[in-house]
Amino acid sequence: MFDRILMANRGEIACRVIETARRMGVETVAVYSDADRAARHVEMADIAVHIGASAPAESYLRGEVMIEAALATGAQAIHPGYGFLSENPDFVEAVEAAGLVFIGPSAEAIRAMGLKDAAKALMEKAGVPVVPGYHGDNQDDAFLADQAGAIGYPVLIKAVAGGGGKGMRLVEDPKGFADALASARGEARTAFGNDAVLIEKFVQQPRHIEVQVFGDGARAVHLFERDCSLQRRHQKVIEEAPAPGMTEEMRAAMGQAAVRAAEAIGYKGAGTVEFIVDGSDGLRSDGFWFMEMNTRLQVEHPVTEAITGVDLVEWQLRVASGEALPKRQDELSITGHAFEARLYAEDVPKGFLPATGTLTHLRFPDGARADTGVRAGDEISPYYDPMIAKLITHGPSRGVALKQLAAALEQCEVAGTVTNLAFLGALARHEGFAAGDVDTGLIARDLEDLVVPPEVTPEATALAALKALDVLGSPGPQGGFTLWLPLRRQVALRLDEEEIDVTVICLGADAYDVCAGQARVEARRVAGRWRLNGQEAPALAQAGAVITVFENHGVRFEAVDPLARDTQSAQAAGVIEAPMPGLVKLLSATPGMAVAKGDRLAVLEAMKMEHSLLAARDGVVAEVLVAEGDQVVAGAALVRLEDEEEAAA
Repeated sequence: MFDRILMANRGEIACRVIETARRMGVETVAVYSDADRAARHVEMADIAVHIGASAPAESYLRGEVMIEAALATGAQAIHPGYGFLSENPDFVEAVEAAGLVFIGPSAEAIRAMGLKDAAKALMEKAGVPVVPGYHGDNQDDAFLADQAGAIGYPVLIKAVAGGGGKGMRLVEDPKGFADALASARGEARTAFGNDAVLIEKFVQQPRHIEVQVFGDGARAVHLFERDCSLQRRHQKVIEEAPAPGMTEEMRAAMGQAAVRAAEAIGYKGAGTVEFIVDGSDGLRSDGFWFMEMNTRLQVEHPVTEAITGVDLVEWQLRVASGEALPKRQDELSITGHAFEARLYAEDVPKGFLPATGTLTHLRFPDGARADTGVRAGDEISPYYDPMIAKLITHGPSRGVALKQLAAALEQCEVAGTVTNLAFLGALARHEGFAAGDVDTGLIARDLEDLVVPPEVTPEATALAALKALDVLGSPGPQGGFTLWLPLRRQVALRLDEEEIDVTVICLGADAYDVCAGQARVEARRVAGRWRLNGQEAPALAQAGAVITVFENHGVRFEAVDPLARDTQSAQAAGVIEAPMPGLVKLLSATPGMAVAKGDRLAVLEAMKMEHSLLAARDGVVAEVLVAEGDQVVAGAALVRLEDEEEAAA
């Protein structure tokens, strides 16, 4: 076994690997960028090495710097985590050339699975079923259109390199093929530097089921399946293991196919073979097809660990250090059911825009596993994926595990940034999902119901008002109240775009009535604890004027200073601002150009995604205030439309 390893990654996966290494008595070396100087993984590791600036290209994607850090600190091996350099065969070769061990598969195995077209051809030879499609080298537009017609619409255009839904387009009929092909190629060229695509049949009512495999270079085993069908824009949201509705016959067939795939390339370490499954008529052993193989540990690996009792990171270290597979196939079994929900800093009402901010408060529930790379006080940076944590529950049955997940999401407390907690909570309570009726289109079909803002109760509003007036501390009237009772004070709260006027009436020591609209809430302190209309008050957190009440996945109020009310003019509707820090990737607007509501004026690249910024109304472009290539802060004015007076003149 190694004495010391370097973790060539950051965030929650770096922390996850460090935890297992520590338990095994293996020392760890963390690497960090400027933005991560005080990060949790840096604090956890035995040694930490600075590797560059905040942008990934200047730090976490610099393989030579990782190798130098490993050699300088006496590390014997490098664990790549996932993302960044984890599936870069050139990095693997460089690690081994330096006399170090790469904790993962060989460069040859990564290359074999790195391009979807070549991987599918290899899988066909290995006897693994693949989706009907064209995976060849001919990239002529007309030829690809002919292939799509021969396959039969609808079809998927997919970039041969990369993943995460980038460079992927669904085409319903021949009329949309040319535009979709150009769009997919452009996105693939930007994301992967490779605009080659493949065409494959689109499976109706598809499910995404993947099989965890583990090899030692000679033989492989599978650790059963995970269902990752709950996706939005090809990004996984909630994963579970085992897959609902799975039969023993199909589990055996998928497991054997996945093992054949791994053994065909001499796979070593943890990997995932992803299948697309036709869920239109139940799960059948002839209704699944190979999509791709991820030659690394997956984000959702904890659900497999929960149902098998296997620490996959421990297996990675043991096999990389020269041990054989820790278990045979017949020694592996499934116990219970597990779910994982990905908690992100993102603005759901604004189209799931990635968000930034400082986590002023963070508490995870006691009854769930929380894999995280952040703590209270940490910043969600614009440079990296905005994941806050993965919440994992494990129960004796699917129904119990899902109830545990819903409860864990309710009890999770996050303040300082907007999150997708309420969206995850709505999914956990979705009747179809609870019944196991899942496919990759579920979220898109029911999105309108899933993004309904959580109900804000009078009690939550009352609690925020009392906090704004600073009367929740020590017993007795405070915050400007005196003993001349009863006394009234007014406080204004902002909830989203709405202002709420609240009246707080002090009736005596530890007794207030709070009125907002027609609602009246009795707030009383009993035995040192606040009760609202007889019920115990939920927890809350305050940072400056922002008060977060941890009810219904968190309700965010802002105390309004009456002397600093918003006086922004109506002309602001004509200013297009950056919703987050980012790079101005494209400017479509030019001064004097007439635009209609919804026209794209600019494209902002932030958090590994491109975001189109649209005109909020009809008008004429008065000014373009930035240039392509500019790095801008959140709220920066990018384009200004003429106001009505200017247009009339």
